[in-house]
Amino acid sequence: MNQRGILIVVSGFSGAGKGTLMKELMKRYEETYALSVSATTRNPREGEVDGREYFFKTTEEFEKMIAKEELIEYARYVENYYGTPRTYVEQQLEAGKDVILEIEIQGALKVKERFPDTLLLFVTPPSAKELRRRLVGRGTETMEVIESRLARAVEESEYMDQYDYLVINDDLDVCVSEMHKIIQGEHQRSFRNESFIQSMKQDLKGNVKGDR
Repeated sequence: MNQRGILIVVSGFSGAGKGTLMKELMKRYEETYALSVSATTRNPREGEVDGREYFFKTTEEFEKMIAKEELIEYARYVENYYGTPRTYVEQQLEAGKDVILEIEIQGALKVKERFPDTLLLFVTPPSAKELRRRLVGRGTETMEVIESRLARAVEESEYMDQYDYLVINDDLDVCVSEMHKIIQGEHQRSFRNESFIQSMKQDLKGNVKGDR
C-alpha cells in the first residue's frame, strides 16, 4: 500500500538554520521527502533557475493563480507575492512523498487552518544568545538588520506553542535525525491510518465468524 505523504510546514527564527537543515534532510533522505517550490513575482537573482529555487511569475499570472485557488497559501512581502502552488504539492503527496514547506509563521497557521492534518515543526537554536551569535557570524548583514531580526524573533516566539513539535537545532547531525524520526513517527498516528484500522476491524470480525 502506497501511503499518502504528509504535508509538513517548517518555520523558525531567521538564523535558526532552517535552510541548512532542509538541505541536509533532503540529501540524506531524498527518496522520502519533497521540498515544495514556492511561486513568486520577484525577479530571479543571479544563478536562480525557474522551477528550482522558485516558479517565477508575473503579478498578473500570480493573481490569476489566486483567483483560481491554485495556491495552498500566499502572502505579499515588500511589493512581491510569494505562495505555494497546490498542484505540485498534491502530486508529491499522492506519490507517497512527505512534502516540506519552509514558510513564515502566518502562512504556516493558514495552511494548518485549511489542512488540519498538516504537521507543524518549529526550528529554534538552543538559546537567544546562540541565535545572535549565528546572525552575527553570517557576516552578511548590518547590526541594524540583525537587531531587527532579533526583534522579530521576539514577536515570532509568541507562536511557538501553536506548532506540533519544537526542533532544537544545536547539533546539525542530531537535529536532522530527530526531525526524520518525528515525521516517520507521525505516519503511525491513528488518524492517518483510518482505512487500515477499518480493514483490520473487518478482518477480525470475519475471522471470528469463520472460527465458529
